[in-house]
Amino acid sequence: MKQFISVNDVENIDQLLEKALEIKADPFGQQAVGKNKTIGLIFFNPSLRTRLSSIKAAYNLGANAWVLNAGADSWTLEMGDGTVMNGDTQEHIKEAIQVMSAYCDVLGVRTFPKLEQKEEDYSEAMFNKVKDLSSVPVVSLESATLHPLQSFADLITIAEKINYNPANPPKEKVKVVMTWAPHPRRLPQAVPNSFAEWFTKVDWVDFTIAQPKGYELDAKFTHGANIVYDQEEALKGADFVYAKNWSSYEDYGAIIPQEKDWQVTIDKMKLTNDGKFMHCLPVRRNVVVADEVLDSSYSIVIEEATNRIYSAQTVFHEILKGLK
Repeated sequence: MKQFISVNDVENIDQLLEKALEIKADPFGQQAVGKNKTIGLIFFNPSLRTRLSSIKAAYNLGANAWVLNAGADSWTLEMGDGTVMNGDTQEHIKEAIQVMSAYCDVLGVRTFPKLEQKEEDYSEAMFNKVKDLSSVPVVSLESATLHPLQSFADLITIAEKINYNPANPPKEKVKVVMTWAPHPRRLPQAVPNSFAEWFTKVDWVDFTIAQPKGYELDAKFTHGANIVYDQEEALKGADFVYAKNWSSYEDYGAIIPQEKDWQVTIDKMKLTNDGKFMHCLPVRRNVVVADEVLDSSYSIVIEEATNRIYSAQTVFHEILKGLK
């Protein structure tokens, strides 16, 4: 693996999943791969799980890790090309990223969309600028449009729950439903885009997206998914329910008022096949999902969050083992 920007950097999903399960079973068994190596992590927006799980993943591999919060732990960075830097910015991103990548063997980068101009966000201008300036392999810790480490962790979690065996995949497809849920703020499409992009490529999954009208995602990520506009109908017989809010893609960044309540409740979970509730966290209790679901045996959000360690560790392992 040369980089990890999306599922398209994964040559074989099942093989990567098998490796992740192997690493989780023996977290410290691959430390020779990380010996004398450094993982650099740069965050252009806040993080809890991504930051801590990535550090833990590096340590599990025997590697060192450093973390930098851009603009807080560093000089204020100038992003524009050709800018006359006689204002508040003190260092250009061109020098900053080249220096940072000289201080590590793999560079993890987290950026975020502005949710103002679709073309700017979906061109991944900020993330690609960092990637192009880096002299070492880059791992996406989330970008304007995708969050592949989260989706990989979600896949690991589902595989564990069904006792996935790569030599003997499920005879019947596992029904996975990603449902839109309400939120007081407008949120990006990165997590749902990535989840859809991964799970439409897993051949043992029957993947459905439940959403209100107006919340259709970019079709390039959802090709092959069942698209349903009735949440309760979609949840019938589901084995896994993945709740996530996202703002409109078509009316970019907008929150479209909905009369129907899309919060995930205990009554809705009872429509499932004793399904498990998933969310990437952080989650707004009693807005996205009711307490009675989140605090019940339906919920596997903590196991899911724990698997963020092993998604990152597996990706770091695959990149580091290819370095000379």
